[in-house]
Amino acid sequence: NTMNNWDRMRAGKLYNADSADIAGYHEKGMGLCDKFNRTPIWMKKRKQRILEKMIPSAKDGGACIFAPFYCEYGVNIHFGKGCFVNYKCTFLDCAPIELGDGVWIGANVTIATPCHPFLSEERLPQEYPDGFHDLEYAKPIRIGDGSWICSSATICGGVTIGKNCIVAAGAVVNRDIPDNCIAAGVPARVLRKLDEQDRMNVWDTYMKNEVPLSQRERER
Repeated sequence: NTMNNWDRMRAGKLYNADSADIAGYHEKGMGLCDKFNRTPIWMKKRKQRILEKMIPSAKDGGACIFAPFYCEYGVNIHFGKGCFVNYKCTFLDCAPIELGDGVWIGANVTIATPCHPFLSEERLPQEYPDGFHDLEYAKPIRIGDGSWICSSATICGGVTIGKNCIVAAGAVVNRDIPDNCIAAGVPARVLRKLDEQDRMNVWDTYMKNEVPLSQRERER
């Protein structure tokens, strides 16, 4: 197979995590991540330049990210427009991580694409006929437009979260979530669909300086 390990990784195939081609991308991505985290907040232009070099899709309003932020490569993260990532998030982007427009990521969220064989004799690095390999694979993650992933949630490899969803704090998402749903729990399950009873009439509530309540909450 003439496919290099970097291309294998991004395509969801088994790849050698110790290969030289992957090591180069890994060192560059983690180095930029370290620079981004160590750059003071008052050096806004420098911090933004580093972010855009690490994650090119963060350009032109793609994303606002609060440090500290952790990723492996950066170039495998794809933002839509107007995304926000809060403090202490980890994006393990061996396979592509795709966020649609207006996706919000709460503090301490983990989005993890890497996967490993279940059997330890297949999972652990070892000698194979053509040399020493650390074989693993990864599955892409997609989060649809307008979705909100709340603090300390974990999104597992291979998951697609639909548009306008809410993933509750602390949830572990290991299966797909349809559009316009609230999901919670470990493992996460869909609680219900979002609907007009969730409307808060935020502008009127703001102007009246009232406590924000949805129609559903008012009727309880």
